[in-house]
Amino acid sequence: MSVRGAIAVCGVVVTLLAGCRAGRGEGPGDPVRPRWEASVLPVPPGSAGRLIVRDVTACAGRWYVVGAVGGPDGATRPAAWGSADGRTWAPLPLRPISYYGERAILYAVGCHEGRVAVVGARAGGAHGNPRVRTWRQDADDGGLTEVPAEFELYGGPEAVSASRMVGGSGGWLIAGARTSGAAVWLSPDAADFRLVDRAAALASDAGLTTLATDAVSVPDGWLVGGGGRPAGRADRDPFVWFSGDGRSWTRLALPATGDDEIVQRLARVGSTVYAVGVRGSAFQAWVSEPAGGATSAGTWRAVGRFGATGAGAVAGVESVAGGVDGLVAMTVAAGGHRLWRSAAGASSWLPVVLPADVATGGDTSAAVAVLAGRVVVTVDDGVAARVWFAPSRAL
Repeated sequence: MSVRGAIAVCGVVVTLLAGCRAGRGEGPGDPVRPRWEASVLPVPPGSAGRLIVRDVTACAGRWYVVGAVGGPDGATRPAAWGSADGRTWAPLPLRPISYYGERAILYAVGCHEGRVAVVGARAGGAHGNPRVRTWRQDADDGGLTEVPAEFELYGGPEAVSASRMVGGSGGWLIAGARTSGAAVWLSPDAADFRLVDRAAALASDAGLTTLATDAVSVPDGWLVGGGGRPAGRADRDPFVWFSGDGRSWTRLALPATGDDEIVQRLARVGSTVYAVGVRGSAFQAWVSEPAGGATSAGTWRAVGRFGATGAGAVAGVESVAGGVDGLVAMTVAAGGHRLWRSAAGASSWLPVVLPADVATGGDTSAAVAVLAGRVVVTVDDGVAARVWFAPSRAL
């Protein structure tokens, strides 16, 4: 199994859009066709190889892409790039401190107070399991330094996944899972994470086996998204969990059907939180409007259902972000990676034509982010990694 397959939950991206009507076809279901322009990611200093990209985000007026450089012998080394405009990119200095840090593929990047933090991994050891490492951004040159961690903080016999990194008023949180069910890791500064597992309502219990896939900061704490499989059933139900401090959790059930359903990505737009994931044979969006400003008291409802998962492939949502004018979502399914857009409310969705077709399978990936009127898309087809940008009004 590839590192991506072992550690990542395939997913959707949701991001702010402006001028959502521009660029549409004449019919109500016609795809949106932006005028994409190509960017170039320079090869970072060091050994030659093909570029690998796994995630992109906007943070404090800058763009960041993370991934790796892969050699012809299968060796990898971590890589990250920054850009002020989404057009011109420069490699970030990387400072690994461990054997697996020197070989990591960076796959999830978050932002807090103008700095990014990153999760990466490389499969290894006797069982070939992902060896997860985190990285924090340095103030002096913007480079990334690997954070020291004991092996069993993310690994060991109870390891399952460390999926997404997010920042918020409480510091940093990583959402994932252990054999005991949904779990999180907390840090005030991205330099020293503490595992919170077996937490009541968050972890699995006799009636529900849980998994966390993503998280988002909210004004009164944290929301974690994922799903749970009720005892005696094959299908999953969608859930989110709320915590004011990241330690004590309340489980919130989203509207469910008899289909297999799971939340895979979360996005906050003001006081509204969107969840996007899979419901049966299609993708599904849910929305919560908090009561009295308290996220813990919000009511969730299912809104738009879109796309098709197909058969014979893992389907899901690759990343999420949001804004007042609309949402975009990157999905992966049997038909390949797809980009979608929706007006605010996420009740209906239109396909957006990507600058390149990307099939499902292997080590492929795609991600999207939006900042200051520009949308950036990263695509990795398993052979080459590429970056494109377009005005967000074109969507």
